[in-house]
Amino acid sequence: MMSNTAFPNQHIGDLTITAINDGYLHASFDFLANIDAADASRMQENAGIADHTSIHINCYLVRGSGRTILIDAGAGGFKQWGGQLTASLLLAGIEPSDIDAILLTHAHPDHVGGLMDASGAAVFPNAELIAHHREVAFWQDDGNLSRAPERARGNFLVARQAFDGYRNRLRTFDAGEVLPGITAMPLPGHTAGHTGYRLDSGDKSLLVWGDIVHFPQIQVPRPEVSIAFDQDAHLAADTRSRLLDSVASDRLLIAGMHLGEPGFARIERKKLAYSVAYEE
Repeated sequence: MMSNTAFPNQHIGDLTITAINDGYLHASFDFLANIDAADASRMQENAGIADHTSIHINCYLVRGSGRTILIDAGAGGFKQWGGQLTASLLLAGIEPSDIDAILLTHAHPDHVGGLMDASGAAVFPNAELIAHHREVAFWQDDGNLSRAPERARGNFLVARQAFDGYRNRLRTFDAGEVLPGITAMPLPGHTAGHTGYRLDSGDKSLLVWGDIVHFPQIQVPRPEVSIAFDQDAHLAADTRSRLLDSVASDRLLIAGMHLGEPGFARIERKKLAYSVAYEE
């Protein structure tokens, strides 16, 4: 068995946070707004990214204080996306039954697909599932489903299957501390209940910011660039701009589901532009 150092780790006081690789999905640059495809490709090229349209999927494992917590559950192979979460957890020495809580940033398929297996059974038999009440309400609403474009209908079915599979241990919240040392941070726009989680232990802090970016080397320097997965593109861009400003000012360590394989970074401000500085 490989050691826990197989994946990027950070220590936040008494907590150990590990970026668990779920694999990749692909999204054409046609999904991006406020940038043309040639510009997007050039930015990826300049950042040394070979496969320009691939989007890495991270989940985050949080251990400490007797808890084993997962933040998001990857894609579970939905549309051939990701699906490596369980194998990656085993490499990190974690069985699915070891997870006692799963925090959701939101309920898109590449975050909840890994909650259920191909037979429709819950993958994590002992985990409480914790999500923002607005997120659960959005995906459970039949009016929202009927208004959804055809390509998004499957997203509702995946989210509903996950909520149903964990219905006896589903907990929703509005704001504040969701688990000891872990505070919910509303980051609306990408979805109705899109939420970041701030971890504070000792004198250290980390923000898991969910899907603030999908293409970090494009959307950090150009926060106005939104993606078709955003439910409210203007609000998502506004949330991204405000958050980049605050995490750059505070030098806050960040983690994100599509931040790239290194898993952890700080946002640097140089003159008028932001950039990603990955943490070792």
